[in-house]
Amino acid sequence: MPEKILKGSLGWYSSILVLILAIILAAAIGWLREPRQYRVDPPVAAALDGIRLMANGISGAPPEIYFALNKPYEATGYDLSQGKRLYSWFGCASCHGDGRGGAGPSFLDGWWLYGPSMVSIVASIRDGRPHGMPAFKDRMTIDQIWQLAGYVKTIGAYSVNPVAPGRNDDRYTRPAENRAPAAKFFEQGPIPLHPQQGPSP
Repeated sequence: MPEKILKGSLGWYSSILVLILAIILAAAIGWLREPRQYRVDPPVAAALDGIRLMANGISGAPPEIYFALNKPYEATGYDLSQGKRLYSWFGCASCHGDGRGGAGPSFLDGWWLYGPSMVSIVASIRDGRPHGMPAFKDRMTIDQIWQLAGYVKTIGAYSVNPVAPGRNDDRYTRPAENRAPAAKFFEQGPIPLHPQQGPSP
């Protein structure tokens, strides 16, 4: 009889030990996932606002903090999915559609009027552009502007980005951002006047 009690208690202890190990493993996996910073520190936000555009307004140099952060707005799934959410929230689709354009230019034809670099896209969103692109600097934080710019860049990317968000349940006329690059489905746009304008987003 004491042996049965001992065997029963050992089984109970071993199941508790397995449960504790499973919790520790789950916590370790969660800790190893990419970090999510829900609010950018004010000094980082101020530094992100310091982009330097070329005189013609096409391309330029991102702030040094962008490289120090390892280009998160192009490379982390969280920032890209936030950018996709912002694309919907701020009505970007009303002009640019699902990326094919409309009242605003297309992101899929290889022709970027102000260049495909992150700096150009951030400047376009932040400061606006002539002929209809409004400025969003008073409606979004600089962190949100960079997130949206990263997402816009993935829409027209010519190479697959595995961390890009997938397709919505809505009706879409183009492949999901993380599935097929624009180059496979759309013809290259006109030859640019300036080499910085395209055709390789």
